[in-house]
Amino acid sequence: MADAEQKNLFQLQRLYLKDLSFEAPNAPEVFKKDWKPEVKLEVNNTATPIEEGIYEVVLKVIASAKVEDKTAFIVEIQQAGLFAVKGLEGVHLQHVLKGVCANILFPYAREAVSDVVSKGTFPQLMLQPINFEAAFAEQMRRQQEEAKAKEGDTTH
Repeated sequence: MADAEQKNLFQLQRLYLKDLSFEAPNAPEVFKKDWKPEVKLEVNNTATPIEEGIYEVVLKVIASAKVEDKTAFIVEIQQAGLFAVKGLEGVHLQHVLKGVCANILFPYAREAVSDVVSKGTFPQLMLQPINFEAAFAEQMRRQQEEAKAKEGDTTH
């Protein structure tokens, strides 16, 4: 049993802000407008092997707000982490990298977005929590359904 425990490993090595960009292209004119923003949010993550058993996971968040026809702000952040993951392969490894690691990184990205938007003197932008593990499970379910549908198409 001690061998199994030594073979399986999941450990956060380091958290870091990899990239941060903030633009307020229509300031100060946009401050005069009635603040009823249309907010758009894009979130994705990538996992890159750095060395054996060490992965860099980068969670990229892009949030933008428009007021009327003017862009109020655009914030782009890449919150990253180094994770040691050993003893997992295939879909189990992807689940950890795309789900578990992203769940760990998101609160840090969320805080950075809120802080930088506030420093631009806009009302605080509080991103809603995202369950990356559930999103990964849903993506896997859809892929399995698509694969079954393709199998059904080839038997005709």
